[in-house]
Amino acid sequence: MRQTEKGVERVMDKNRKKAGSGLIYFMESALFLLAATLLGMGFREIGFTETNVVLLYILAVFVTSSLTRGYTWGILSSLAATLTFNYFFTKPYHSLQFYDAGYMVTFAVMTVVALVTSALTSREKVNAKRALDRERQTQALYLLTSHLTESKELSDAAETTVSIISDLLDCQAACLCYDEEGWPEKTFLQRAEEGKLVRRRLENGESLKKRLEQLRAPCDEGAEFYDWPVYGGEGILGVVRIPREKASAFEETQKIFLHSMLECVALAMDRIHAVRRQVHSRQQIQQERYRGNLLRAISHDLRTPLSGIMGTSEMIMDMSRKEDPRYELAQGIHKDAVWLHSLVENILSLTRLQEGHMRINKQPEAAEEIVGSAVARMAGRAPGREIQVEVPEEVLMIPMDARLIMQVLINLLDNAVKHTPPEEEITVTVKKDPKGENAVFRVADRGEGIAPEDLPHIFQTFYTSQMKPADAQKGIGLGLTICESIVSQHGGRMEAGNRTDGPGAEFMFTLPLETKHLHNLGKENEDGTVSRNNSGSGG
Repeated sequence: MRQTEKGVERVMDKNRKKAGSGLIYFMESALFLLAATLLGMGFREIGFTETNVVLLYILAVFVTSSLTRGYTWGILSSLAATLTFNYFFTKPYHSLQFYDAGYMVTFAVMTVVALVTSALTSREKVNAKRALDRERQTQALYLLTSHLTESKELSDAAETTVSIISDLLDCQAACLCYDEEGWPEKTFLQRAEEGKLVRRRLENGESLKKRLEQLRAPCDEGAEFYDWPVYGGEGILGVVRIPREKASAFEETQKIFLHSMLECVALAMDRIHAVRRQVHSRQQIQQERYRGNLLRAISHDLRTPLSGIMGTSEMIMDMSRKEDPRYELAQGIHKDAVWLHSLVENILSLTRLQEGHMRINKQPEAAEEIVGSAVARMAGRAPGREIQVEVPEEVLMIPMDARLIMQVLINLLDNAVKHTPPEEEITVTVKKDPKGENAVFRVADRGEGIAPEDLPHIFQTFYTSQMKPADAQKGIGLGLTICESIVSQHGGRMEAGNRTDGPGAEFMFTLPLETKHLHNLGKENEDGTVSRNNSGSGG
């Protein structure tokens, strides 16, 4: 109700001002015509011709057009000047009649000249006003841009926006900022009647966000505000709010000017968000560097004592009989030390991969040799476990970093041993894909398999399944992540799933064979390593 009353008061005030301006323009026009008439009578007494009097009236029309707004008063003054000249200076005097037919031409020429003079004068006034408005707008945009450039936070940009737009558009403007997640803040800033900036609570922020996202017009017309969204590179960054009674009366030039200011505000807010993201990214990089350095330092420090523990426990096992309690104790120590040593190696590999320090030195290697070495290493860790190996009869040469691919196989086999009962089988298979372009490695077990909810996250860093048996050795979720990273850096891909021929899980990864365009042995690759073609590779 209060807003309606204020709107009515503004309209009435505007009408009063318009009526007052019209009265002033009428008095000015009448005064200039009176002055021209009095001077004309003096010229007639002196003996000047009527042509000089006509020029006086044209001068009065020119002055009237210069001092009044629009074309209306200039046109009315032109017609009034013609009638006044006819009334006072053509016979019979003090009458609108005339005896001489030649006066028709005089009246016509006088009217046309007066109208043209009035139109030209009014047009020049309009052009001058437009030029002045453009100059003011340019100065205002420069002022807004310079102040926004100094803003370091969104709150500073909002204060600058509210202050400058309120001054330039003579209104109580407001500014609502969006947070980094794309939601309106709980409060917005507005210029109060006394000129101070106040914080107001935002009502129905979710509804406002939805309306602005579906907006197809320049602004959203609300009950209290017209809301102009501030668009950035990634969506809405904020909202400039203009009171309804003021915004509804905006002319087209004011809307264009406001749009220009909104673009300046959008650039400033975009810059502030970009700086925030950059600072956050730097902090994350620094934290990752600290974490990597800490993990690497701890892992290096653990290597030496772990090697001593493993060696000592093996020596105690060799010196003790199996029925001796010390043998079982040393075996447990050795098993845990091997697990911890594997964990340390995985941590070191992960830090190298994340920091890009791990070099992939590809050389053509025989697949059966790599698989055999990995199985032999596992025999030392899990004696008595039978691992079946299936490889092609032909020698399959694959470009790879033997040390890293062996680590992948050891991690997969170690994972299979942990989840497979001692009496069940573990299988390692190597073959070529149907197209002969990739070598396919498969490690399958007869354990409990992979839970459906774990499959999408199985290769994520530090992810561990919550469905493990109680007696399973706990890991920290690094082995599969490292395997997937190593395979990806070799240009292959890795997959995990459950077996279709019974219980158990299977992990498969592919490695590209030698490229077909390399036919000569010892040809140098782009990375400086040497690959050779082998007739048994199928590449």
